[in-house]
Amino acid sequence: MERILHILTILLVISLLSSCSSDFQKIENLYQDENYEAAIEELDSYLFFHVTDLKAFHLRARSYEEIGNIPMAKKDYERIIALDDEYAQAYAGLGKMAFEEENYDLAESYLLRAASLDTKDFDIIYLLGRTQLMTNKYSSAENFFKMAIELNPEFPKVYFYEGMARAMRGDVLGCAVSFNKYVQYEPDQIVGRYNRGFALMRAGYLGFALEDFEEILKTNPNHVEALAKKGYCLAKMGKPEGCQLLQEAAFKGSEYAQNQKEVCI
Repeated sequence: MERILHILTILLVISLLSSCSSDFQKIENLYQDENYEAAIEELDSYLFFHVTDLKAFHLRARSYEEIGNIPMAKKDYERIIALDDEYAQAYAGLGKMAFEEENYDLAESYLLRAASLDTKDFDIIYLLGRTQLMTNKYSSAENFFKMAIELNPEFPKVYFYEGMARAMRGDVLGCAVSFNKYVQYEPDQIVGRYNRGFALMRAGYLGFALEDFEEILKTNPNHVEALAKKGYCLAKMGKPEGCQLLQEAAFKGSEYAQNQKEVCI
């Protein structure tokens, strides 16, 4: 009799574990279907009985992020860290939210911790590089972009930001290589050329930037923002034509051109 009860207990435990696994799969399906509020409701019930399930807390935090409930997402990430202070994705989640709130010093702190725990996560390494661009740590940012490239060499934007880091360090040849790679991988060549030109312009390489804007305007003469940036470059280079182009772009609706009046004073 005792043996039968023991077997029944084992079968009951197996049944409960199987049921839990099935329930969580349903919740994951809700999340994948972008039914975030329903996923949160189910996770509330699930976590009432599974108070240390880190994966469930993580899924609820992500669901809160998706619906824009940032305070609740932060609470869940903090709960995860309280349970396991080596859970990289919790630090990454907090870092991402701090980045979006433009609190770059805090974002950097969280993301450095996340990267120390998971050196193979592309999203963490890439966002850390972007964050260090904002905190003016250009050499370190470039190193993280190099790591990100090793993890995902066909992601266009990583070359763009690597180019920005190199440009801000004054590495003209290096930034040209990065921006050329960016344009190579960017499927929309006009977008690629425009972003490269804008980055070069911001870094002070007006002649190189001008080439990109002129090439865009050959392909699309109605690209108002390329026209505005071309005008800005020419004006900063002391060419009277630049102010005329800025006025034309402003008349056509370019907010950037409308904000550059001091360039032509």
